[in-house]
This record gives sequence, C-alpha cells and structure tokens, in this order.
Amino acid sequence: MQTAGNPVNSVSCMTPADTSQQPSNASRAAAFGVHVFTALGAGIALIALLEAVREHWAAMFGWLGAALVVDAIDGPLARRLNVVALQPRWSGETLDLVVDFLTYVFVPAYAIAACRLLLPIAGPLIGVGIVVTSALYFADKRMKTDDNHFRGFPALWNAAAFYLFLLQPGPWLATLAMAALIVLTFAPIHVLHPVRVVRFRAFNLALIAIWAVLTIFTVAMDFNVSVSVRAALCAIGLYVIFADPVLRLLGVAKA
Repeated sequence: MQTAGNPVNSVSCMTPADTSQQPSNASRAAAFGVHVFTALGAGIALIALLEAVREHWAAMFGWLGAALVVDAIDGPLARRLNVVALQPRWSGETLDLVVDFLTYVFVPAYAIAACRLLLPIAGPLIGVGIVVTSALYFADKRMKTDDNHFRGFPALWNAAAFYLFLLQPGPWLATLAMAALIVLTFAPIHVLHPVRVVRFRAFNLALIAIWAVLTIFTVAMDFNVSVSVRAALCAIGLYVIFADPVLRLLGVAKA
C-alpha cells in the first residue's frame, strides 16, 4: 500500500538542511537557564525574609533591590533567547508571577506587619489584608490597561514598605496609609508603569533612574538621609501614583 511507504520516504528524503533547523542543545540549555535565573528571585526573597526576621531592615531592602534587578533583566533575556519557543513546557509568565508575589508582596508584607511602626493590633491585620488583596490583584486579568497603566494600586508593597521605613510617620498615620493602599488596590484609578507607558517615557525613565540612585543611597545609609533626599523620593513616588489621575482631570490624558 502507498500509505505504508510514505513515512519511510519522508524520512529518507530529509536533508542536512532540514535537521539544521532544529534548535541545538546549547540553545535549549541557555533558554532554560533564563528560567533558573528568574527562579533565583525566590531564593533572594528567602534571604530577604531571613534578614527581616532578624530586623536587619536595610539588608532586607538590599536583597529586595537585587530581586528587582533580576526582574528587570530576565524579560529581555527571555525574548532574546526565544525562551517561549525553546522551552514550551515551562511557563515563564507563571514563574514570574510566583517570584514577583514573594518579592513585591509577601516579604514586604511581613516587614510592614512586624516592624512595629503600625498600631500593635493593626500590624497582623494589615499584613493579612496586603497578601489577600495582592493575591487577588495578581490573578486579575485586567490589572493593566491598553496603554500599559496599572488599574488600582499595583501591589508595589516593596515600595510601600520602603516609604514606611523612610518616613516613619507615627502608628496612626502609618496604619491609615497602609489601609488606604489596600483599598486603592481595586480603586478605579490608573497608576503609571514608568517603563512601558509611552507618554513622557524619557522623562519617566529619567525619574526612575534618579529614584533608583536615591533609594540605593538611602538603604546604604540605613535610612539616615537628609530632608532633601526624602523630599525627592516622596515627590517621585507621588508622581508615579497620581500623574495619570491629575492629567485626566486636566484633560491631557484620555478618560
């Protein structure tokens, strides 16, 4: 029968050019290495948590900063090495969400709950509120708008914890501020993604670069920095959260 001979013929007709299209073991290994690099963020989160348990807060923020570097690098690496095609078994998106939840939410939530900067009875409640609402936020398929803004406060609890330690506003105000951010998680506001939003991108990136330098300096100084540094950090933080709502009120951005 003709059908019995077809597979043999198709194999025998393969040429070296056909086999050369197959990805090499080295390229597959490099692609998997990107997943390992992303997963390294989970290990960094554990080290940060251990530092938090010891109340070495500056060291904790240093490790969370290292996790941010991993988070910034792994995406471009994955695209450059074609990880999706070469390692289809592993979901980089899921892996990224798992690691981000640890570094952006879980470790900072512990720090906020345990740092004794909130009202004593409120610390555990605020911590639980952070992780529960953030888990729901991470599962929200509409967390980003078409123009790459975040909907609501985007679970940047590492940044919220940083500002809490930077300002130390007093138990009542600190508790109210953290509670307000929990509520804003699902508020109908748009929060700037400073890298992906096209409008004012050059200005936004410059601000983030300045913020990164000031943040590294602040952590290195164990938060003992001048009023001018605190003011600059607060101004940049307020811009990221409220730039889009203000522009909409002024009619500069589309509603």
